[in-house]
Amino acid sequence: MKNNFLQEMQDRGYLNQCTDLDKLGEISNKKAISGYIGFDCTASSLHVGSLLQIMILKLMQKYGHQPIVLLGGGTTLIGDPSGKDSTRKILQQSDINNNIKSIKKVFNKILDTSNKNTSPVFVDNADWLSKLNYIQFLRDTGSHFTINKMLTFDSVKLRLDREQSLSYMEFNYMILQAYDFYQLFKKNNCILQIGGSDQWGNIVNGVDLIRRKLQKEAYGLTSPLITLASGVKMGKTEKGAIWLNEDKLSPYDYWQFWRNTDDRDVKKFLNFFTEIQPKDLNEIIDKERNINNLKVLLANEATKILHGKPASKKAEKTAKDTFEGEGLSSGLPEITIKSSEVQKGINILDFISKNKILSSKSEARRAIANKGIKINGAIIKDEKKVIRLKDFTNNVLKFSHGKKKHYLIKII
Repeated sequence: MKNNFLQEMQDRGYLNQCTDLDKLGEISNKKAISGYIGFDCTASSLHVGSLLQIMILKLMQKYGHQPIVLLGGGTTLIGDPSGKDSTRKILQQSDINNNIKSIKKVFNKILDTSNKNTSPVFVDNADWLSKLNYIQFLRDTGSHFTINKMLTFDSVKLRLDREQSLSYMEFNYMILQAYDFYQLFKKNNCILQIGGSDQWGNIVNGVDLIRRKLQKEAYGLTSPLITLASGVKMGKTEKGAIWLNEDKLSPYDYWQFWRNTDDRDVKKFLNFFTEIQPKDLNEIIDKERNINNLKVLLANEATKILHGKPASKKAEKTAKDTFEGEGLSSGLPEITIKSSEVQKGINILDFISKNKILSSKSEARRAIANKGIKINGAIIKDEKKVIRLKDFTNNVLKFSHGKKKHYLIKII
C-alpha cells in the first residue's frame, strides 16, 4: 500500500524533525500505522495554536492511518514545563474531566469518525498514571533516565538558565510523557508520537524507553512551532485566545481571525490549515494577484474544517454585508440587553466595559476620542453618550469598534 503521508507532511511544511524518517516512511508505505498526539486539558477548549497538530491527525486519516488522541487527564495535574516561564496553575481532577469532555467536541468535528479503521481513538493517561506505584515506577522506569541528560532538554535548561524555579513535580513530566508512549505502544500498537518542536526531547525519551524496556523500535516526529510574521506566537491575539470551541468563539469571529491574516503568512497558512492540495495551492497562488481574495479563501476553508461549510458561507456573507454596507447582518456576534436597562438608558462607557468589548473604560475613552466607536454606522464622539430605545430598530442595533469588530445588540 503505497501512501504519501510523510511526503504530504513535507509538502505542507508540517515536518520539522523525525527520529528515523526513512524507516518510518518504509513502514507507513507498507501498512496502516497508529500515531498519537497528546493534549493537556488546562482549559475547556484548545486554541488555534493546537490546530496544526489536529490537521496532522486528519492527514493521517487521509492516508489510512489511525490517529490516537491522548487527552492528558493525568499529566494535566502536573503541567508541562515546555515553553513555560513559570509553574502552571494546578487544576482539580473534576475541572480536568470537564475540560476533557468539552475538548473532545472539536476532535469529533474535525476528524472523520465514520470509518472504523481510521476513526480517532481517545485515551486518557490518568487511566494508567493514576494507578502507578511510586517505588515500583522508580525501579522499573525511572532507572532508564539520567539527571545528566534530563538537564540538557530545553524544557528544563531554559528555565534553569533564566534562574526561574522548576518544581520537582514538573521535572517528572518528561518521564510521564515517555511512559505514555510506552503504554500506547504496548496496548494500542502505537509506533509513532507526534508533537511540536518543543516536545522533541520528551518524544525521544519515549522512543528510548520503548527500546530499553521492550527492545522494539518506535518513532517520533515534530512539527514546527508557528510564529506569526509579526513575531507573536500562534494561538493568541491582543484580544485574547482564538478558541476552537464554538461556545468560546463564534464561527464569525473565527472566520475573521483568518481573514485578517498578515499578508506574509497567507501562503503558509493555506498549506497548514486547509485541505487544498499543495500543488493546486501553488497554481491558485500564482494566478491570484489579489491577496485579499486569498485571505477569503483561507478563512472559508479553515472555517469549513472546524464549523462546516454552511457556517463558513454564512460568516463570509455576514462579513460582506457588514463591510460593504451598513446592514444588520444576522451572522454577527450578539450581545443581549434587558429592556428595563434600555428604558433607563445605558452610558456607552458602562456598556463597553460590562460586555468586555474593550478591556477598560479608559481604553473605551481612547477609542471614542479616536473615532473608533460607531452605533448603526454613526461615529460616537461623546463619551457621555447614553444608549436609549430610540437607537434601536426592531429592538436591534449595530455596535462597531474599529473597522473589523461588529456586534448586534438585541433587546430581550
